Order: sequence, then C-alpha cells, then structure tokens
Amino acid sequence: MLNREAEQMSHVIETHKLTKAFNSFRAVDALDITVEHREIFGLLGPNGAGKTTTISMLCTILRPTFGSAKVNGFDIVKEAHKVRKSIGIVFQDPSIDDRLTGRENLYMHANLYGVPASEQKERIAEILKLIELEDRADDLLRTYSGGMRRRLELGRGLIHYPKVLFLDEPTLGLDPQTRDHIWKYIRELKEAQDITVVLTTHYMDEADKLSDRIAIMDHGKIIVLDTPPSLKETLEGDVVMVKAANVEVLSELVGKWLGLEKKRVVDGVLEITVRNGKAVMPRIMELASQNNVYVESLLLREPNLEDVFLHYTGRTIREDSTRELYGMSAAQRRAIR
Repeated sequence: MLNREAEQMSHVIETHKLTKAFNSFRAVDALDITVEHREIFGLLGPNGAGKTTTISMLCTILRPTFGSAKVNGFDIVKEAHKVRKSIGIVFQDPSIDDRLTGRENLYMHANLYGVPASEQKERIAEILKLIELEDRADDLLRTYSGGMRRRLELGRGLIHYPKVLFLDEPTLGLDPQTRDHIWKYIRELKEAQDITVVLTTHYMDEADKLSDRIAIMDHGKIIVLDTPPSLKETLEGDVVMVKAANVEVLSELVGKWLGLEKKRVVDGVLEITVRNGKAVMPRIMELASQNNVYVESLLLREPNLEDVFLHYTGRTIREDSTRELYGMSAAQRRAIR
C-alpha cells in the first residue's frame, strides 16, 4: 500500500482517458499518461496531433469533454485554481511587454501570481541571477536579443515557485547558438528549481537532448512513449544516406527493385532505414549504375528521432508557420465555426 502511494506521489501529472471533442472531432482521444517528478517530458507530434489541446487542458485553459487529469496532485477541473498556482507557462509566441524593463516585467508577473510583496525583491533578484540577466535587468525589453527575451520568459514562468513548467516551442525562431544556450538554461533551471518540465517542440534535436522521455502523438492519441535511446533502438537498423543527381528516380528504384520502403527524401538526399546498412550500400550503388543515376555520396549513420517520427507517423514533422487552435487544423477550425 505504501509503495503504491509513493508511486502516485511521484506522478506530478496523471491523465485518465482524457478527451477533448469539438463536435464530432476528437482533438485528444482517451489520453493516459504519467509524468514523473523532475522529469523533462517531451510531447511531439505534427500540427493538429493534439499537443496544444492536451497542454491547454492540463493548464486549465480548456475543460475536458471526458476523462480526468491531475497536476501536482490537483484535479484540473475541481481544483483549477490550485493547478494554476502550481504551474508556469512559456508560450510559443512572445508575451512580455517590451515597454517595460526586465525587472518591471518580473514584478508585474509576481503581482499577478500573488507572490507576497515581502518576498518579491529577493525572488526577482534570485531569478535574474539564475537566468544571467542581472546586468540588463533595468534595460527596456525592446533592447534585448531574442535569446535574452526567451530567458526572461523562462524566469518569469518560475517567479511564483511552480512545480511544473510548460514550455511550448521554447526556442522557435532562435539561431542554433542561442538555442544551445536556452537548452542549458532549461536543464539548469530544472535542477535549481526542483521542477518538472513538459516540452512541446518541432525540433527533433531539442527533444532528443532535453527529454528524459518522449511521447509521439498523432490524431489525438499517444502512439509511442519511451526514452530517446529506446525509441531509436526500435528501428533496429542503420540509415543509408544517398546524395544523387536524380534522387527521386533513385528512391522509386530502391523501393521497386530492392524492396526498401522505409525511405524519405530530405533536402535532396535519399535516406533509407535498413537492418544491415553496410550490406545494402553496394546494392544501391549497383542499382544506380544500371539506371544511369549518378551518386555523389553514400553515407551510413545511426537512426535519429526524425527517423523514429517518420516510422510511427508516416510523415516528417513540419516546421511551417501553421498554428494549431486547440489542436485543430485550419480546415477543422473552419468546420466548427
């Protein structure tokens, strides 16, 4: 009995058949997940998969149609106020006032979330040190770089001592170097603040490096959930990368004559997932030669999360500008309006 209670206490987030329907369309369909204390939990999926709807319900923005969920031990419907006090949110789109200084933004958020006035000065100083913005705290936000703004948003989300931090595309639009810095801050914030992080992202490398576990979601359901290494191991093979002049023609030939169907073309390179890459590579070269397809390069690599995503969803994750509205595509949004 004690073991079961201890296990339940370690679950910072629990959902049971959590469902959200918009008329006949189920954006989230009977979701059952648990997220552990101090875990970074990655939630991945193509646009319209149900990620935003799931996060919206867990943050009490949307009310479930069926099922239930608890965040930090509180029911998202019956104890919504306690849930809100337990969470911090960093939205995909900027949501800070650039007419204020960094420090003023933190004070405003502290007041909104009810941080006692006697604690605000010390807490804000602590947050500014944590996100390394002490020397720019009194500068207007309009003078901040994109990476500095993101760090301030991370700090703002922590100002009220949350137990769970929801990050929605935290590095979208940032350059690779700044993204690396934000990853470092996220890991350090998790340890320093003793929090659980739920991350949604379209960047597979981000999910791979940050997440303790990853759930891939599609059509409102979790289709696979495991650690990043275990997910990659499920493909049981290598990835052969072929750069060729007529790559689409070669892709068709590989499927027709070699029977290799786990393939995709990315930026003009044919990527084929196979069990024994070294044995397949000479066959690809022979096939290309027989059909007058010039091969520029042939490489072998281990599978990555992009390959896993393609394997389980049948498509690559899209990084277009389409935004989900509670998990629905544009066509689905029009249908219910």
